[in-house]
Amino acid sequence: MNLGRTLATTGRVLTQIRHDPRTIALMLVVPSLLIGLMSWIFSDTDVFDQVGPAMLALFPFIIMFLVTSITTLRERRSGTLERLLSLPIGKLDFILGYTLAFGFLAIVQASIAVGFAVWVCGLTIDGSIWLLLAVALADAVLGTTLGVFASAFARTEFQVVQFMPALVFPQILLGGIFLPRDQLPDVLKAISDWLPLSHAIDALNAVARNDQDANYVGGELLIIGAFALGAVILGSITLRRKSA
Repeated sequence: MNLGRTLATTGRVLTQIRHDPRTIALMLVVPSLLIGLMSWIFSDTDVFDQVGPAMLALFPFIIMFLVTSITTLRERRSGTLERLLSLPIGKLDFILGYTLAFGFLAIVQASIAVGFAVWVCGLTIDGSIWLLLAVALADAVLGTTLGVFASAFARTEFQVVQFMPALVFPQILLGGIFLPRDQLPDVLKAISDWLPLSHAIDALNAVARNDQDANYVGGELLIIGAFALGAVILGSITLRRKSA
């Protein structure tokens, strides 16, 4: 790993995205619009306060997963990755560069989404808003790293979308959005414990309801970080030079 090459990759990716307003809007605006829609749907009930924290985990996670995986895949399909790896740059430099670039965008995205949910949509937060933001940031970065990891196995954008049912949908179903995880059948509860989105949702709910201490939330953050780091390492190992 070379820090200079990693940062150079990060800068190149951010420069490319800066000239793509549609991608910027998708990453930074759409999650807040979806959260706002949920708030509007349940405006006359207290349902939004119950599901709002989970939405802060869900929408940024999905969008960062899709954008990151497709963008990384296009680098292979266009031959950019093959040209880059002919230079003195390693796969880990490439993966970390992309992770840092999209991780920065994930931080901006999560900050906008949290601010919009709390100060515009009126999401009730009994705990620390800063701790809520920290968990939301970690969750968005997790979506980024899993997107980079998934891109290593796909050959087309369509195949990236096919990874959604395998990598994302089970986490949504078992993450505690539709039914609290402690009410799941024992086998499904055990499976959900190994899904990173479950820990992000648990941590966001804990902060919103202020029913757990900071040590619990900190432990969940460490688990999310471990999954994100593992995705980066596996992505660098499995990354191919091209899709053909």
